[in-house]
Amino acid sequence: MERVGDDMIFEEILSRLPAKVVCRFKCVSKQWCYELSTPKFVFIHARRVGNSIQKKLLSLKENSIVVDDIVAGNLEEDTSETVTFPYDVEPSFLSIIGSFNGLILLCIKRSYNELVLWNPTTRRFKLISDDYFSHYFGRHNDTGGMYFDEHNDLKVLHINCYWDVVTARVYSRHNDSWRKLNFLNGTQLGSNFYSWSPGIYSDKKIYFMVSNYWIPPGERNIVVFDVISETFSILHFPEHMEVNPCQGHFLTISNKLHVIVVQYAGELIADLVKYEHDEWIKVFSFNRARIVHHMETQERTNIIQNNKWLITSIWGDTVEVVLCNDSFNYIQHVDNYNGPKGALFLETIVSPFY
Repeated sequence: MERVGDDMIFEEILSRLPAKVVCRFKCVSKQWCYELSTPKFVFIHARRVGNSIQKKLLSLKENSIVVDDIVAGNLEEDTSETVTFPYDVEPSFLSIIGSFNGLILLCIKRSYNELVLWNPTTRRFKLISDDYFSHYFGRHNDTGGMYFDEHNDLKVLHINCYWDVVTARVYSRHNDSWRKLNFLNGTQLGSNFYSWSPGIYSDKKIYFMVSNYWIPPGERNIVVFDVISETFSILHFPEHMEVNPCQGHFLTISNKLHVIVVQYAGELIADLVKYEHDEWIKVFSFNRARIVHHMETQERTNIIQNNKWLITSIWGDTVEVVLCNDSFNYIQHVDNYNGPKGALFLETIVSPFY
C-alpha cells in the first residue's frame, strides 16, 4: 500500500477537522505543531471552515460573554458556553468592532480606549493599541475592520473621530506597528452628528455605514475602504430608499455584501438588498418588523433566536425581524453579521500574532 504523504495528512485530512481538534493535534510532536501552525495550513483550514453553514455567535451579556452555535442562520438550543475575556473588564465596557477569519476585534472603553485582537476559540489574544489611543480617548465612534493583504499579512484598520476630524490608521501584524492613511478630503464625517457602524469585509473592501440624524437629518453615507489600494471612497445608498428616518445594517451572505434597510413609511418596513455588479438589488422584504422595547432586549438571550433577528436601531429603538421560509432559506448562508453587543465568527486557528 502506498504511504500517505505528509502533504496529504496535513492539507487534505487534518485541515478538515474542527479548530479545537487541530489545537489538540499540535501536542503530538514538535513537527506536527510546526506543520499545523504554518501560514499555508492556517489559510487552508480557515478556507474550509468558511464554507460551513455552522458559525458561532459571541454575545456580550451584562456580566458574562457567551458563545452559541449558529447553524444555517438560526441559534441552536442548549449550546451556550461562557468564555473568559483575557482582561479583567466587565462586558459592558467592551464593544465589538469587527469579526474576520475567527478573530474578534474589540475595544475596551475605560479612561482611554484599547484595542484587542482575540481568537475566542484558541483563547489567544494581543493588545495592539499604541500611545495614540491614550491621547484620543472617550469617543464612541471608534470603528474599523480587518483584512489580509497580498502578502498574507493581517491588517487592522482603525478609524477614530475626534474634534470633527477622521483619522484612519492601519496596523500590521507582521510589523507590529501602526501607520496613518489619507482619508477623504472635504467631508464632515468626523462630526459628532455622524454615527459610524462597525466595518464589514466583502470582496477586498471594507464597508461602513455613516449616518446623520441631526443636521441635516436623515443623511446616510457608505464609506468604502479598498484593501488593495488602501484608499477611501463614497458609495451611493440604495436610491429607492428615500424615506426618513432610514437606517442600514450590513451583513454578508454567500460572501456578497447585503444591507438590511429599515425605514418608516407609515409603518415599519425592513428590506434586504444586495450589492452586485455595482447596483443595489432588492432581495425580499421581512415580515412583521417591529420595535423591541428596551426591557425586552434585556430579557432576550441572543440577537438571533427562534428565527427572529435583532438587526439595528433607529432613534435608539432596536428593531426585530422575523424570518419566514423564503427569507430563512436565503439568510442561512450568512457569513458575517454584527448586531447589538454580538457578532458571528468562525472557529479557526488564525493567530493574533505573526
